[in-house]
Amino acid sequence: MAILDAPQEITDKLGAVDLKDVQGDLVFDHVSFSYDEDVPVLEDVSFHCEPGKMLALVGPTGVGKTTLTQLISRFYEPDAGHILIDGKDIDGVTLESLRRNIAPVLQDTFLFNGSIAENIAYDRPDATPEEIREASRAANIDADIMQMPDGYDTQVGERGVRLSGGQKQRVAIARAILRSAPIIILDEATASVDVETEQQIQRAIAGIAGKRTIIAIAHRLSTIRNADRILVIENGRITESGTHSELVALGGSYARMNEIQTAAAKSGGIV
Repeated sequence: MAILDAPQEITDKLGAVDLKDVQGDLVFDHVSFSYDEDVPVLEDVSFHCEPGKMLALVGPTGVGKTTLTQLISRFYEPDAGHILIDGKDIDGVTLESLRRNIAPVLQDTFLFNGSIAENIAYDRPDATPEEIREASRAANIDADIMQMPDGYDTQVGERGVRLSGGQKQRVAIARAILRSAPIIILDEATASVDVETEQQIQRAIAGIAGKRTIIAIAHRLSTIRNADRILVIENGRITESGTHSELVALGGSYARMNEIQTAAAKSGGIV
């Protein structure tokens, strides 16, 4: 009860307005953030992601990639700088309208003990069966569902225990698509799946590319090689920026990561 009764640290500011008709234009303007004073997590981060583009974040564990995406939803407030969506500082918009326009797909996907259809339509309980199936096709999971004994009425079990990791991830992507949020955040969506399942998830991501603004955190570079722009984050700062081919040609940190993962894939190792 103490946890439930704890006051919210982040609330709507006085005069906050609703974020409407969002196109998905995202700007970080000299953003810095730290959890503990004198221990910076992000330092002077600036970038612009245009509507419908895919921006990928790569780098070692613990450099601030997930924190960056959490700042977009205002789960934390930046210490300095501004974050803008469609030119509006998110500090001045209502939390409900901000988060309504962002759909996260996390590495640890949470599914409820219900049917697949109910899980996909969690945020759209009024969705029609055809809308649910259309979202599932876009997420490349419809064929799997139709092969199950009860189709979309199949019970997934507690936390989706009856589905594979890749199936759960694609159900989560279908949920995000059905929600119709203009900004989708993919946080290590392929980190815990095999290569074949990763390819299925890649096809699902390709199906929504160009239609939504996608912010993707990836450990496997194969997942984001087609991103419109890739940011390499090291020690809380953007150290490299460009497309896959540009960064490989640069010969820096990204090129080394790509070389290591390519060699591991050829030798049959895990990347």
